[in-house]
Amino acid sequence: MIDPPLALYVHFPWCVRKCPYCDFNSHAPRDGVGDLPFAAWGEAVLADLETALPQIAGRSIHSVFIGGGTPSLLPSTTLEKLLDALRTRLPFEPGIEITLEANPGTVESSRFRDYCAAGVTRLSLGVQSFDDGLLARIGRIHDGREAHRALEVALAHFGQVNVDLMYALPGQTPAQALADLEIALGSGAQHLSCYHLTVEPNTPFAFDPPNDLPDEDAVAEMEETIGDRLADAGFQHYEVSAFARVGCECRHNLNYWHFGDYLGLGPGAHGKLMTPKGIVREMRHKHPARYLEGATKYESGFIQERRTVGTEELPFEFMMNALRLSNGVPATLFTERTGLPLEVIAEQLEQARRALLLASDADRLRPTARGQRFLNELLQSFLPDR
Repeated sequence: MIDPPLALYVHFPWCVRKCPYCDFNSHAPRDGVGDLPFAAWGEAVLADLETALPQIAGRSIHSVFIGGGTPSLLPSTTLEKLLDALRTRLPFEPGIEITLEANPGTVESSRFRDYCAAGVTRLSLGVQSFDDGLLARIGRIHDGREAHRALEVALAHFGQVNVDLMYALPGQTPAQALADLEIALGSGAQHLSCYHLTVEPNTPFAFDPPNDLPDEDAVAEMEETIGDRLADAGFQHYEVSAFARVGCECRHNLNYWHFGDYLGLGPGAHGKLMTPKGIVREMRHKHPARYLEGATKYESGFIQERRTVGTEELPFEFMMNALRLSNGVPATLFTERTGLPLEVIAEQLEQARRALLLASDADRLRPTARGQRFLNELLQSFLPDR
């Protein structure tokens, strides 16, 4: 098989305060963010990369995504050193997309200017809402004024800005969800990610859920209104939760959905790499303290888990990504990325088409509108041992 594009994901695990709905690998320091081990984190990431270099020898980097946590807590000098060090060790493709996640409560104009100068080309801003009351209900550290200001500063410094919005928030009405969307559209942002708030296991909301979450009818109205309004504004609904103007799609995330490769560095980061033995999935040590000690204290180094994906798992793994895309992928990509002939899932494809979940197009693997709505049902068709 030909190596697919290779992306790099770097995880920064700290934030100012843990939000009650969040199940990401993020940690709020007890003694305040001023004492965070920024330099030690950067050194550990580079040491981690050094151990991983033999796995990706000769390959260039398609995109970089620095996520978290709240990477916008990073001093610009630390980020600049990290990106410079990555460039000296890895060939970056021309015009590479380098994305940084940011929280409106940590925005400083001078820092954003320096991030841009260091090479960041795209900012992903976790606004969630512009409504003070709704932000307080979901535990965000910023208010509506700070969200407006952060978006203004981001657009002044970066050519590409993604705005994250959440809907189905506690006590939220469809009118409030639309009001948030109108503000984001009015800003000039070219990419919006619109997420349904879900109550995840082992989060504060799971143990003490809000008693005024919108009902199914209200949520359905929000979803429909958001989709219609964005279509009217010229945005393409190109992925389950992602909307963009033409040419402004997130290239890093598209690589995931096309079943490309990615090396994950940082606490709890996941990776997927094509190797001579097959597709290998990895996860770094999740706890920040253990990860920082990984180079010296643990026999496995920075790796907590590593496994080769079984042949029987590959169809589901591929479809779980590809069918998130509204336009799907070329049918030939299945063989290119998995090494398996399309015939191995011919029966499942036919069943999904008969159920009107998959489009009847021999040249593309593409969900229908019904398939997008009932994506889990569609994906179950490709689970092993069905």
